[in-house]
Amino acid sequence: MTAAPTLSRVQARRIALVAQGFRDPRHTVPTMRTFNRTLSRTGVLQVDSVNVLQRAHYMPLFSRMGAYGTELLRRAAERRPRRIVEYWAHVQAFMPVDLWPVMRHRMDSYRERRGKWWGGVSDELAASVLAEVAARGPVTARDLDDGGPRPTDNWGWNWSEARKALDYLYMCGDVAIAGRNTQFEVRYDVPERVLPAAVLALPTPTVEDARRELVRRAAVSHGVGTASCLADYYRLGVKEAQGAIDDLVEDGELLPVSVEGWRRPAYLHRDAALPRTVRARALLSPFDPLVWERQRTEHLFGFRYRIEIYVPAAKRVHGYYVLPFLLGDAMVGRVDLKADRKTGVLRVLGSYAEPGAPDETPDELAAELVDLAGWLGLGEIAVEPRGDLADALTLAVKRVG
Repeated sequence: MTAAPTLSRVQARRIALVAQGFRDPRHTVPTMRTFNRTLSRTGVLQVDSVNVLQRAHYMPLFSRMGAYGTELLRRAAERRPRRIVEYWAHVQAFMPVDLWPVMRHRMDSYRERRGKWWGGVSDELAASVLAEVAARGPVTARDLDDGGPRPTDNWGWNWSEARKALDYLYMCGDVAIAGRNTQFEVRYDVPERVLPAAVLALPTPTVEDARRELVRRAAVSHGVGTASCLADYYRLGVKEAQGAIDDLVEDGELLPVSVEGWRRPAYLHRDAALPRTVRARALLSPFDPLVWERQRTEHLFGFRYRIEIYVPAAKRVHGYYVLPFLLGDAMVGRVDLKADRKTGVLRVLGSYAEPGAPDETPDELAAELVDLAGWLGLGEIAVEPRGDLADALTLAVKRVG
């Protein structure tokens, strides 16, 4: 039996960077075509409510496209014909609308489980709320509450009964997310008024075909990865994903490889590009698909990354909302950032260099911070004296500014 070819760690991470869109050119004025190209790289955009800098689903687009009008994403998500829709695709995430039928088996599994976290939604309540959405949609949970009870024994979420019913219906695919209001509250509607009719008319693939499609898309977005990497992208079980991987290997779409330093077998997508160099420069959201699988990030880049939002302030190592800084094909630093919108200041609460970071790191990071501040509409950058990169970054910001 022929041994699988071996990739160096540097080759593997360059493949991953190209697959994620970090070799694509940034445009002065990104268009919907640019957006579509970028979404084809990431596959999904994770949604998160934390807004200390910018909401999670906007940041990966900036990291790849540069400064863009966020209206592009809103157009894709809310204007007809919709290109993307929210669902539990990785976790809460925007996904292309053509994945809706692929997710129907997942929706059925949530129906059997009575939702994500609880089983307290009765059929009567679900039917009543669904009828209200059909009659009144798009609606928020608050629109349906009318001062309804809010139990306090469900882990502190304190969700109303209407909110739980809406979430259950959403996970089952009986309602879809039509958009969000200015308070980031979800507006629900029936799928017929959210998704294109052509998408809803698509047949439901078999479970096996659905898994293959999700693994295929994960492989395209990763370029190269282990079974665990490919399963995590769309939150499949590793055993479920392995059967799809084996099928794709047999079909020649995935190629077994070994990667330097990786203990587990890896799989290379047949269309993945392997460039000699990658000249990227980007700040990465904690929820960027390049880094959300932390073990993979450590194996690819030698970069140990943990989000510390839920760590008590006194125990945080680097800060509350820390973004890795990608330069070339390496993670060379990290910064704790906050958009102080009241004063118009991008605050760098901490800045740290990775071992072996090149001499140009402060200047390149300063330039990226200037771009980020401009995109966020912030007129000033303030670097606080925390971290081993702070002094050099302060001077670099003055030079760039």
